[in-house]
Amino acid sequence: MMRDPEGVAMAAFTAEDPSDRDAFDAWIARQRGDGGVLYQVVTENGGFAGTAAVFTIDGDREVSFWIARHAWNRGVATAALRLLVSREPVRPLFARAAAHNAGSLAVLQHSGFTEVSRNVAYAPGLGRETEEIVFALLPALDGA
Repeated sequence: MMRDPEGVAMAAFTAEDPSDRDAFDAWIARQRGDGGVLYQVVTENGGFAGTAAVFTIDGDREVSFWIARHAWNRGVATAALRLLVSREPVRPLFARAAAHNAGSLAVLQHSGFTEVSRNVAYAPGLGRETEEIVFALLPALDGA
């Protein structure tokens, strides 16, 4: 799933080499071993559809999700993100998405996230710099 060329291009901010299985396995092991990471497998009709996680970067809690192409445009990502957010008490909660990733932007906006900034950064999934949008879910906006 995380090696799908279309998904990698949409996500943009991916691993340097999405085909490096050893690096992926090491990353998953670090995620699973970090007590501060809330990691969930996303399913649809009993089958694997992706992953969603909350983790800490530079002191901020941040969400991330990756949905398999077969589950795109069906509300799977929005449902997964809303469930994840309901399990994470910390606010503000941040998220990032490539500006060209209309699907992820819509999921974040439908889940109550608000754009707070934009920047340009190198995106390994594209092999070049691209615009990234930073979102926040604030306490006043979600009732937490």
